[in-house]
Amino acid sequence: MNEVRISTPEGAAATISLFGAHLMSWKTADGKERLFLSQRSALDGSAAVRGGVPVIFPQFATRGDGLRHGFARTATWRLAGQGGHWAELVLAQTDLPRNHFQSWPRAFELRLRFELKGDTLALRYTVRNTGLQDFQWAGALHTYFAVAEFDKATLDGVPFSGALDEIRPATPQLRLDTGAGSLQLEQQGFSEWVVWNPGAEGAAATADMDDGDYRRFVCIEPARVDKQVLAAGAEWTGQHSISLIP
Repeated sequence: MNEVRISTPEGAAATISLFGAHLMSWKTADGKERLFLSQRSALDGSAAVRGGVPVIFPQFATRGDGLRHGFARTATWRLAGQGGHWAELVLAQTDLPRNHFQSWPRAFELRLRFELKGDTLALRYTVRNTGLQDFQWAGALHTYFAVAEFDKATLDGVPFSGALDEIRPATPQLRLDTGAGSLQLEQQGFSEWVVWNPGAEGAAATADMDDGDYRRFVCIEPARVDKQVLAAGAEWTGQHSISLIP
């Protein structure tokens, strides 16, 4: 995979793949990896990556008649700009393979900006309707957080237990205690938080995940689960930041 790397003088670093604009790794200045990435995930562009931060567009899961979670996570994005501690990737309708173009005949542009600020990772997700007709879309930043032990991690003080698939109304922030540090999660523009973990049975039934992987992560993602209209010429922006709490 073609990758982009960004870093700070303090030692924080991130790696982003052009395949899916996928955040593969984020390490805070202490050198600790804060994201989970399955060792069984395909990394050759043949399938969506399991772990990191998959980009979901234009539908969430199977809530639509297109590809599950959409095509953005398996499309090849372009690098629009890069500095030492930031990078921005872009995907437009004309970048899509013909089979996607036929299933999504609407003009659009997606932009995803990644920026490191100390021990904070900031993501800005922009959806633009570049066509002459309105379209409906849904999306999310499907973040896989690494945890020391799933059932000992907590979200706003509440431990996790068993398989999870929760959709919660958006709140400005959450606190995730991973067992290897505490993270503050913030969002703007999205309408929900989705909290997910497949549990033991789900992990065992998932080809690109080891049976015990469910113990090593929890997904907490800012999302717009249900499709909403974006008018012709209009633009939507959502922001998501993750900060290590000292």
